[in-house]
Amino acid sequence: MKHPDDDNELFNRLEAEMATASDGAVVDLDKARSARTESADRTPDSVPDRSADPKPTRSADPSEGESDDSGPALVDRAAPTQSGPGLIDRIRDSKRLDVLPAWVKSGPEFADAMRWLAGHVWHTIAFHAVRVPFLYVPKLVWRSPRGLANSLTRVGRWAVDAEGEPLRQAEARRENSELYLKLSRQRDRRVRLRMLVTMLGAVAALVMGLFLVFGAEPMTQVIAAVVAVLTLGWLGAPADAPLTTRAVIKTEVQKLTSDIVVKAMASIGIGQIASAVAKGQDGIKFVAPITREGPGWRADIDLPLGVTVADVADRRARLASGLRRPLGCVWPDADPSEHEGRLILWVGDRDLSKTGIVKWPLANASKHDIFKRIPFGIDPRGRAQSVPMIQHNILIGSLPGQGKTASVRVLSCGAAMDPSVELWLHENKGTGDLDSLECVSHRFVSGIDDDSIKYAADSLKLLREEVMRRAAAIKKLPRDLCPDKRVTRTIADKRSLKLWPLVGVFDECQNLFAHPKYGKQAGDDAEFIIKLGRALGVILILATQRPDKDSLPTGISGNVSIRFALKVAGQVENDMILGTSAYKNGVRATSFRPEIDAGNGYLAGATALPVVVRTAYLDDNATHAIAQRAHALRKAAGTLSGHALGEEAESTSGPSYDLLADVAAIVPPSEERVWNERIAARLAELRPEVYGGWKGENVTSALKPHGIKTRDVAGTTDDGTRTTRRGIARTDLTKAIAERDERRGAA
Repeated sequence: MKHPDDDNELFNRLEAEMATASDGAVVDLDKARSARTESADRTPDSVPDRSADPKPTRSADPSEGESDDSGPALVDRAAPTQSGPGLIDRIRDSKRLDVLPAWVKSGPEFADAMRWLAGHVWHTIAFHAVRVPFLYVPKLVWRSPRGLANSLTRVGRWAVDAEGEPLRQAEARRENSELYLKLSRQRDRRVRLRMLVTMLGAVAALVMGLFLVFGAEPMTQVIAAVVAVLTLGWLGAPADAPLTTRAVIKTEVQKLTSDIVVKAMASIGIGQIASAVAKGQDGIKFVAPITREGPGWRADIDLPLGVTVADVADRRARLASGLRRPLGCVWPDADPSEHEGRLILWVGDRDLSKTGIVKWPLANASKHDIFKRIPFGIDPRGRAQSVPMIQHNILIGSLPGQGKTASVRVLSCGAAMDPSVELWLHENKGTGDLDSLECVSHRFVSGIDDDSIKYAADSLKLLREEVMRRAAAIKKLPRDLCPDKRVTRTIADKRSLKLWPLVGVFDECQNLFAHPKYGKQAGDDAEFIIKLGRALGVILILATQRPDKDSLPTGISGNVSIRFALKVAGQVENDMILGTSAYKNGVRATSFRPEIDAGNGYLAGATALPVVVRTAYLDDNATHAIAQRAHALRKAAGTLSGHALGEEAESTSGPSYDLLADVAAIVPPSEERVWNERIAARLAELRPEVYGGWKGENVTSALKPHGIKTRDVAGTTDDGTRTTRRGIARTDLTKAIAERDERRGAA
């Protein structure tokens, strides 16, 4: 028999091990099990008196690591929860739906809808009006005998209650004599009444017919005959041959329902959704009813936990297959105001690539303000999309033939419609896509040869110097005029400050940046301009068909604020244009189809989230018409300069020509006033390569930006005739030169 002291010692050891286990130490399970077995085998007499041997005193200091009497905490124990938001808070945080549809509140969309409705109504009316005398009336006349026969047959059957005959015969076959007799008596009552009505109607019709034949006016007879024939013709129309044809054949598109969406989402290969559907659940949650939005259907969906919109966008082709719609009709987007699992699924009635040519809203406009957004195209829902230019730089990239240059043309024309903008156009492909805008360009080149590349590189060097000049000029402006230290519309309109917007366009810029001689310096200059020039009114528009580290330096692609990617080859090119991780986040220009989706691309930076845009299209004739209006605007405002005036292009290495100095050289001090036409002739003689072909109006436009106004000047023609023509005073010329030299000295 064991000694009681041995039992007490064993119990104390087990208790110590339990306390150690509560401190997070390792417990020897074999020892614990054996001790528990030995304790269970003891008889009640051998159990020590627990009351006589109290437990060891536990320290109240929590630092000793011993647990309290409640025992160890359980990891799955329900934690105390705080009460949720109150009723008012939940109502306040709820999302209010629009009272009126978005297209009603948008002026352009409402006007477009009304124009469509008016055109639809007019087309329908015109369609049927043309067919009334040549198709519909002859049909009615041809069918009138059949209509008469049908009418008499229907009246006769009604009079003898022929419609009840099948029921009476059925009861007779069932030998239900009582019900048959009831139906027969009912039929007799009906026939007596209907025969009386029919006879009275026949007498009335006969009287009316005799009156129309013998007593009515000829015009009344004609009207009655026409009405009778047309009515009988209408009644004689076969059920499978309607009188009229459809003016508009509707395209039947299946209505988007929750069942269709659930089945399609379950088929795209996302495990959380597929497993939930397999268990009889939906897998997704509709947070709002599926509604009609624009030319399509919109479904707001909460995805399962852990599934993002990018996961769905990655499977857009599968989703389109599940919905049985063309790929260009299915557009999954994120909701910027909600969490990452909120999906806005928009399914259009028509493929975006089949919407046809998108008309540019400014194609017939008189002018435009570059400080406002420039219309760029439409999104899949038909909503207009625009691009801000001021304080932004723009990068456009795609494979050849996908609409890159057309996008550049739209933005260039938008800038040209503002007469205060100075355009520097460089088309380093040599195909002449931007030649129509040459007449409004301060600097212009079109070519791929070394001289053209050097010209473009010189432009970037000059733009870098211009950025530094503007920075110094902005710094000196008073705080009340320029509180934010950036170019505004008010500052741009002050021509004396020379801080008007300057837009530099470099199409096919990969030929410039990849050039072995001029490329590296051009890349450094462009990066400098992009980083510092946006607040100073200097804007770069770069377009490339080969976005890689050699042809598009990372310092450029990483700092532009607005990006537009049409069809690109792969993930690397996609992220070079749209930014790092764009492909991972589901913004994939690789999903566009070659040629089919030409003109479609992802626009990032112009809106809160990247959006698919189909750009407006301007052909060469439309571009030429816009350029001519822009030229007239600049000529009237006196803002034509540089290449547009035929001046020698400014270069970073080579001679430059000073218009004011040249005019001062050909107008001697003794000639106080001189006609502009004589100034043009003398300038052409001085520098024929620069001023050749100039006329008096060219001189007027060229001197106006310098503050030299033309006036009526009296003089004598070559044949001795006294007359008055437009000219300048030499004092105005010398004053303008002095002010310019003073500003240069201060700078």
